[in-house]
Amino acid sequence: MKRFAMFILAASLTICSGSTFAQTDLKFAHINGQELLSIMPERDSAEVKLNAYGQDLSDQIEELHVEYNNKLQTYMQRRETLSEAIRQVREKELTELQQRIQEFEQTAQQEFQRMQGELMRPLMEKADAAIKKVAKQEGLIYVFDISTGGVVYFSEQSVDLLPLVKAELGIK
Repeated sequence: MKRFAMFILAASLTICSGSTFAQTDLKFAHINGQELLSIMPERDSAEVKLNAYGQDLSDQIEELHVEYNNKLQTYMQRRETLSEAIRQVREKELTELQQRIQEFEQTAQQEFQRMQGELMRPLMEKADAAIKKVAKQEGLIYVFDISTGGVVYFSEQSVDLLPLVKAELGIK
């Protein structure tokens, strides 16, 4: 859909170059937002914190797996000597521990993503502010982020193509 919208915009600019758009000195630019974020000095400290947090979560998951494996091994060694009632209790304990491990892994993944967002948000906001400042200084109308395919900035001088396209299609 984004590519289609960009195609319509580009086609309209080509077709309408002699009309409304001729009055404006259109200036487009692009940036690779991911590359910008990767070279920002603050990213290193954010990555160190994120890696430490991820390692802590991994260590906790590993502890749970070791506990499960120890209990499973003990159960398997003693299984034949256990009464049916005790065997069922041990199997239930193992199943519940396995479920807790899976739940913790899901929670840990969500917490890791939350922490990643929390640590990266200031960098993204700083990059976004810098892009907008430079775009205004350079008199740009649009800045496209080639790493995501989205519009990062557009000025008030931008012409909204929607009314013209709606009229062309007969949509009110």
